Amino acid sequence: MKTVLKFANLALLVLFPVAWFAPLMRAGLGLPLFDLSEISVISGLQSLWDSDVFLALLVTAFALFAPYLKTIGLALMHFGLLHRKVLPVLNWMGKLAMADVFLIALYIVVAKGVGIGKVETAWGLYLFTGCILASLAISALSGKAKGAVG
Repeated sequence: MKTVLKFANLALLVLFPVAWFAPLMRAGLGLPLFDLSEISVISGLQSLWDSDVFLALLVTAFALFAPYLKTIGLALMHFGLLHRKVLPVLNWMGKLAMADVFLIALYIVVAKGVGIGKVETAWGLYLFTGCILASLAISALSGKAKGAVG
């Protein structure tokens, strides 16, 4: 169990950046001659930095820093380089990352409800959500497994 948790967590170090660049949704007018634009976490952040710096900082913290720092912290704990007393802080960081998934889902619901244009979810939304949920599960199992962390 201990080894599985280590490697699953290390896999997230690769999967999170893939999820950040993967298309979360396709949005546009939905007319036959116009293609839908793909929106990823990174492209969304680029747009936010131009229009709303405060929201861009929040989304950057929730979508990029919180899940990645949590994953690095868990890896350090799994390899005995960080004390397990830090686990509650790491769990809290994972919950921040889940807030970003909620914001994306809320945006999709609002955009579809307005009825202007078309919004479709893409595979990156499922990958990003899966990474966050896997991270939460790994930290929960790390806290319960004897000898799983430092």
